[in-house]
Amino acid sequence: QAQLVESGGGLVQVGGSLRLSCAASGRTFSSYYMGWFRQAPGKEREFVAAINWNGASTSYTDSVKGRFTISRDNAKNTVYLQMNSLKPEDTAVYYCTADHNYSGSYDYRYDYWGQGTQVTVSS
Repeated sequence: QAQLVESGGGLVQVGGSLRLSCAASGRTFSSYYMGWFRQAPGKEREFVAAINWNGASTSYTDSVKGRFTISRDNAKNTVYLQMNSLKPEDTAVYYCTADHNYSGSYDYRYDYWGQGTQVTVSS
């Protein structure tokens, strides 16, 4: 069973950058499919990005392509979300997720979730 802890959120101005980290417990981290989701106030949770076990395959929602990069360091049991050129519409609570199988952009497929970290982009 994986436990996920996000960090790196905060307040940033439009056009700025943040890097979110998600530290995972467990000896099988390198086998997990990892993802990031976000939820803005009054909106449904939405998929942001995902990465396969070795980092060779990544996917992104259209609104963050070219601005966000997901990566992982299996030696450190950590997955990252580098966010550049941030916009006010990126403001949300960001959640790290994990699953033993490919889960893509479907939140109901992920078994493990972090507590979330707030990202606020001010204009």
